[in-house]
Amino acid sequence: MIKQEIRRTLPLEAGGELKDARLVFHTSGAHKGRVVWICHALTANSDPEDWWPEMVGPGKTIDTERDFVVCVNMLGSAYGSESPAQPKPGSAQPWLLDFPKVTIRDTVNAFIEVRKHLGISKIDVLIGASNGGFHAIEWAIMEPDRFKRCLFLCTAPRISPFLGATVEAQRMALEADPTFREARDIHGGEQGLRCARAQALISYRSFRGYGLTQAEADPDTLFAGRVASYERYQGEKLVRRNFDAYSYYALCNGLDSHNVGRGRGGVRKALQGIKARVTVVGVDTDLIFPPEEGREWTSWIPGAEYIEISSNFGHDGFLLEIAKLSAIIMN
Repeated sequence: MIKQEIRRTLPLEAGGELKDARLVFHTSGAHKGRVVWICHALTANSDPEDWWPEMVGPGKTIDTERDFVVCVNMLGSAYGSESPAQPKPGSAQPWLLDFPKVTIRDTVNAFIEVRKHLGISKIDVLIGASNGGFHAIEWAIMEPDRFKRCLFLCTAPRISPFLGATVEAQRMALEADPTFREARDIHGGEQGLRCARAQALISYRSFRGYGLTQAEADPDTLFAGRVASYERYQGEKLVRRNFDAYSYYALCNGLDSHNVGRGRGGVRKALQGIKARVTVVGVDTDLIFPPEEGREWTSWIPGAEYIEISSNFGHDGFLLEIAKLSAIIMN
């Protein structure tokens, strides 16, 4: 896919604006075929061939040679769009903790700027998973006549108290690292970020999944250490991907803002305004977005269907259960 960039001044829901904000996005080439717009998850980027390679690419379920695929890097992300890692206007120094609070709606407004830039009037398929689903649901409400089909995977129309608790615990991990508050450079808070990522992973997976992949091979092990090594590895892996603690902090703040019912008479009323054909996909072992929650709010969208898939791997099932998801997306 081809990386591109535009700059726009964006008003912010919490007040103020981002002046000349950088918006980085990828497309699959010339505008041809059906338009498939993908909203990426928390620490992914705007190139879905990179983080969803079994699903997106030439000849794949989302075919980059047949479809016009678009993905925009969300505001606050470490991977190109305006974020704490970018220099402040008129300065060579990065925003770090001075980055303003950005909401899910702010990022959707940035997506709309890219849509207009690309000359897209209709989107055939909008796909969003996890907090990418937050953006997709919000956008389907903001521009209901724009979409033909929407797929919301392992997500919800409002942040739950459980997810909010996990997000706050991760922020606390960042804040506990003294180098984070010092904010001397982009490498501040790296130890806190390792811890926050390890915490997050527990909520992304399941009891069953950890049991299958991280159980001790030796039944006589004195101190279980395999899963501890795995958690530390996952924290280190995110830091090595050049994800910074300040961008992670900003994205966590954005998660807290998610509520499609704000100013619209509540979640149920807001969802009733969606006009696209909607499929909501849940995973039976998802701790963050449990099936019972998904079935309820799906019923508030006119004509929407709810499909539940089985996975040993909890919330991360949307990344790992490729065959099951492909069958749904192709339908």
